[in-house]
Amino acid sequence: IGSDLEILDVEQGTRRVIYNVTDSLQAPNWTRDGKALIYNRNGRLYRFDLKKETPTEINTDFAIRNNNDHVLSFDGKMLAISHHVAEEQNQSNVFTVPTKGGTPKRITTKGPSYLHSWSPDDKFLIYTGGRNNEFDIYKISVEGGEETNLTKSAGLDDGPEYTPDGKYIYFNSTRSGLMQLWRMKPDGSEQTQVTKDGFNNWFPHISPDGKWIVFLSFLGDINPDDHPFYKQVYIRLMPITGGPVKVIAYVYGGQGTINVPSWSPDGKRVAFVSNSDVK
Repeated sequence: IGSDLEILDVEQGTRRVIYNVTDSLQAPNWTRDGKALIYNRNGRLYRFDLKKETPTEINTDFAIRNNNDHVLSFDGKMLAISHHVAEEQNQSNVFTVPTKGGTPKRITTKGPSYLHSWSPDDKFLIYTGGRNNEFDIYKISVEGGEETNLTKSAGLDDGPEYTPDGKYIYFNSTRSGLMQLWRMKPDGSEQTQVTKDGFNNWFPHISPDGKWIVFLSFLGDINPDDHPFYKQVYIRLMPITGGPVKVIAYVYGGQGTINVPSWSPDGKRVAFVSNSDVK
């Protein structure tokens, strides 16, 4: 199984493969200047120059066991990453590192912690944390310190992401049965279900203008709290105010396809990963 790095024109529905590897690359997100994509490959992060169509490894020093939860700060200067610490039973914890590379700074002290978003003012990080056999959404200062539990419902809460104006956090949760999209205020109040269909919906990503949500939809035959690799999945689009949901791509992918914010800065395109047979 190989991986294709693709760009999707949201309005036209057209797709273009820009890079292919014979193993697994995952979770592309656009740099703030629109010139590159950052993705994960075998635990290391790479910057893909869109003009030259070539990748360059980002120096993350000791952090070479990263999963596909890397996210750029809103000012584009920093990356937050989820690195598996070998000395701590290989549990994931959150670190920050300059986008150009450097030595990561540890932010969380408890694992597993899976990063998902920066606040628009770049002062906070939100992530999914496994604590006492329950996975909830947590908030922490980018300087570290005490974490705040934002969700306390039974079931898996995952994939949190701030809206660009900072007024809401969107996330996905199994609390109503299937995995569905929800939203809440940044302090965890007013938790409200957004999607109510027969799919397992994951990873809501908000467009730069705050008007659209793109997300991943698995069919109802998978376990709601699982988002496996190598499945036929939909990439879907809906207005953030509610309304008809539109399929914009049907891909062989799943885990790693759009785990991270993947909109282009102009809001016209989305980067994602699909998988293909290697001949």
